[in-house]
Amino acid sequence: MTGLLNPTTYTVDPWDPGYGVARGDELDGRESSARLELDVEMPASSWRPVTPADGPVPGSVLFLDGVQRIDARVWKHGDGPEPLPGVIASLAAGLVRCDGVAQIIDWRVDRGVFAEDGVDIETRHARYRFHRTSGGLDKLTLGVTGRLAALEVELANEWRQKSNVEDDLLVVDGPLRGRTHLDRTVGYVKTHQKSYLQAEQAAVVASLTAGQRSPVFKMGTSWERLSWYLKLPSGESRAPWSATVRLECSAELRPEDAVALADVTAHVLPPLASSPHKDPRAPQNLVPIGGLERQLRHRLGDAALLYRSLRGALAA
Repeated sequence: MTGLLNPTTYTVDPWDPGYGVARGDELDGRESSARLELDVEMPASSWRPVTPADGPVPGSVLFLDGVQRIDARVWKHGDGPEPLPGVIASLAAGLVRCDGVAQIIDWRVDRGVFAEDGVDIETRHARYRFHRTSGGLDKLTLGVTGRLAALEVELANEWRQKSNVEDDLLVVDGPLRGRTHLDRTVGYVKTHQKSYLQAEQAAVVASLTAGQRSPVFKMGTSWERLSWYLKLPSGESRAPWSATVRLECSAELRPEDAVALADVTAHVLPPLASSPHKDPRAPQNLVPIGGLERQLRHRLGDAALLYRSLRGALAA
């Protein structure tokens, strides 16, 4: 017999399941072995939702993001008994500036061959530069991701040197690993696959309302950073940690500077939250990031055309 459902029986998570899960199902402190210092901003026993203090906001907010696509998987035949695997990929990175209006201010496309042995590949429509990368297909894919991260850093450094602006905020889509040296920069993590907090502190995060943040804390895994959680506008969803994101900044910052930076993010990011009818990853996928991703994917070029060009070039 099928029971009747009422509105209190289930809650549909607003995050599109096609993008995985926004929150893991065991956020109880057992999933992560990260080293924590919870008393950076206030004692762990005093944790409470923080409403950001009034203060100056940056003159502009920059959003840095990148996309990657595997154009082909190949095998390099040589003198060994087995051919060596390779990955051919297209990458794109871009910067959006928000200072009243959102505008893409710089972008770059890069294409590469990732394998233990090889050469550049020239096709009718593109050139793929060789990047020596050892390992199986998983390691090769990590090589692609590493090249994309380097491309993003190159783009951000060049823009900062060219613009000579000292009151902007750079928001990197994803963890800040490998980019903690960038000034006035935070990492923006949309999903929660691991818990970094114990039950008492996690309950504080669950109680946040739109525009509030958690206290700043320090966490260390294979690298150290300062972090905090921020609640975005979410409508009426009762899904756990719905519309909650985690932000990261360099562990080298003084605690008071990290707290001020956390307050800045709580002022400037919630108004940029996306709407469910426009973005399946709303509200975490901020409007400037979503728009930049769409433009970058377009700039990667036609996948089928590039694939045919690769097959033609390698068959010649």
